[in-house]
Amino acid sequence: LKTTPLTPRATSPGTSIKHLVGELETETETDNDVGVDSNEIELHNFDIEWDKNGGEMRKIDMQFDSPVVEVTELEELPENWRRSKIAWLCKELPSQKRPTQIRLLTAQKKWMQQQDATYIAHHFLRIRLNDAAFSVYKWMIQQHWFRFDFALATKLADCIGRERKFAKCREIYDDIINQGRVPSESTFHILIVAYLSAPGEDCLKEACEIYYRMIHLGAYHPRLSLHNALFRALISKPAISAKPYLKQAEFIFHNLATCGLEIREEIYSGLLWLHSHQDTIDKERIFYLLKEMNLRKIPETKDTLLSILRACSKVGEVDEAEKTWLKLLNCDGGISPQAYMYKMGVYAEVGDPLKSLDIFREMQKQCGQINNVAYQKIIEIMCNSQEVQLAESLMKEFVGSGLKSLTTSYVDLLNMYYKLSLHDKVESTFLECLDKCRPNRAIYGIYLDSLVKTSNIEKAESIFKQMLENEAIGVSSRSCNSLLSGYLACGDNAKAEKLYRFMRQKKYEVESSLMEKLEYLFTSAKKFIEKYVTLKLTPEQREILVGLLLGGLQIEYAGEKKLHFVHFKFKDDSGIHTILKRHIYNEFHEWLQHSNGSTDDSDDIPSEFLTVPHTCFGFYAHQFWAEGKQSIPKLIHRWLTPRVLAYWFMYGGYTTPNGDIFLKVKGSKDDVERGCLKH
Repeated sequence: LKTTPLTPRATSPGTSIKHLVGELETETETDNDVGVDSNEIELHNFDIEWDKNGGEMRKIDMQFDSPVVEVTELEELPENWRRSKIAWLCKELPSQKRPTQIRLLTAQKKWMQQQDATYIAHHFLRIRLNDAAFSVYKWMIQQHWFRFDFALATKLADCIGRERKFAKCREIYDDIINQGRVPSESTFHILIVAYLSAPGEDCLKEACEIYYRMIHLGAYHPRLSLHNALFRALISKPAISAKPYLKQAEFIFHNLATCGLEIREEIYSGLLWLHSHQDTIDKERIFYLLKEMNLRKIPETKDTLLSILRACSKVGEVDEAEKTWLKLLNCDGGISPQAYMYKMGVYAEVGDPLKSLDIFREMQKQCGQINNVAYQKIIEIMCNSQEVQLAESLMKEFVGSGLKSLTTSYVDLLNMYYKLSLHDKVESTFLECLDKCRPNRAIYGIYLDSLVKTSNIEKAESIFKQMLENEAIGVSSRSCNSLLSGYLACGDNAKAEKLYRFMRQKKYEVESSLMEKLEYLFTSAKKFIEKYVTLKLTPEQREILVGLLLGGLQIEYAGEKKLHFVHFKFKDDSGIHTILKRHIYNEFHEWLQHSNGSTDDSDDIPSEFLTVPHTCFGFYAHQFWAEGKQSIPKLIHRWLTPRVLAYWFMYGGYTTPNGDIFLKVKGSKDDVERGCLKH
């Protein structure tokens, strides 16, 4: 086999790395070059600096110090047959798929050495066939002669990461860590940017983790553009999703300050925005940030003032709120409805609901049409202050406005009536709610508590039965405990025992005070009482899991031997998923982490929740997520029951306009064909 000798040379993988994200190494292009779409580069252009003079963004080129990859020249090899085989592999491997590449390499294992495989991998990197280089690298590390090559791993990780393939880049990064080495600065930087370029909550968490390691493990000083890019990714999320990232944002701010880098206005305003959305407001920190902004002569924008007002509404800082309000009056565009609601909250916090009502009326005059959020806020304030007549008047006004989303305000009214023991009004408001809007579990739960408190057990049973039969509402631990307390209070021990057995079947937790009464009751009757719940999947739960797993549900390894957990994820913009997540939360409540929390009787079910780690999930992980990749079991045709298909459709399917039903599934081509044909 006659070949043209290939003559690589030792190169430094870091000397030509561009600090601009997405820009590949400037090498001489070949016919095999794999480029990156220019639109994608612009879309994910995180690495930018701000011109201090013009205030405009400008691209910058920075270089990283990286180790040199030592590669033996091909013509230096003494054996002609070895040169020919290496050249043949360099030509043949790129055109093959991954399994075929591995088979071809394995066929050469009798003669191939580390320097030969290193040459092939480095050759593919030079001509930008990074996937082929990755296949060679993964094959190399499984050979008995392999010795870890830090320079090659760094070069490969950087090239793969610049193509946004964060999973492969992370594999190499982990290999470097497992070898007891510290990845180069370029690897940290490129991996973080690759994570930021990908959507999803998990990718942002990983980016923050790598950023933390870059500073503490590598003792590197990240570029200003990387600090800004990560901070921008944190504050670009919705408030409810961004709240947990306050520590990460503060860590970025701390690094900017300690490294003497420029802290822009967006950093201060973003940090204030995050602080204002916390459940517990750190006033000292907010005032410190405002003081720093004044010292640096950074102007307070309208968004910054809104963040201050939002924080004041949670702690009742009237003086600071009024000062901020005066500043907002001088801003262009006038006062937003959001600012009015924050000011209403300030006076509600200090116990002046009438002042809040005055602000609401002023808002009506200035803004004209009022949205449902404003009505919900003022009704909530009046109900919390137990201003019955004002709350009722505002509720009538809200209903008469024709606006939707009345349920939240009805819940506030019912809670107020229940606390004031106005049980007649609880019933009338409950019936009105049934007529005006779609009721939820919270409304049924308050009415059930009211009936039990007034000893109307027969009606309470009827309501409990309605909740049990309506899947959109359902029963919970709280509603069961409420009815159980009613049975025990009126001495109906037979029904109390029956309900207790139902709760044990559903694995609901019994309140300690009720448990003491049940123990005495069962001891007197010489009956055995089961105190502890053994976690075991029911046949229905097993079928549900199979259907959801086919639709894309994830099972993850818990880090302990044979323990896995299920990661439930639902789409916020899907009507089916909105109902399904409540149903799944009910069905698996005993398996969920913190399942007995405040969400038990609330419609505010998170879009993501986890089960506790357990050995019973290992079987499903092995069948559906072998080696961390989604697959279809070989015996799936035995598990496709009507219930499985129904949950598969609800979780990962959809209907077309002409009525056809499609079921989404992930896996290899053989997996999909096997599942379809056998079904």
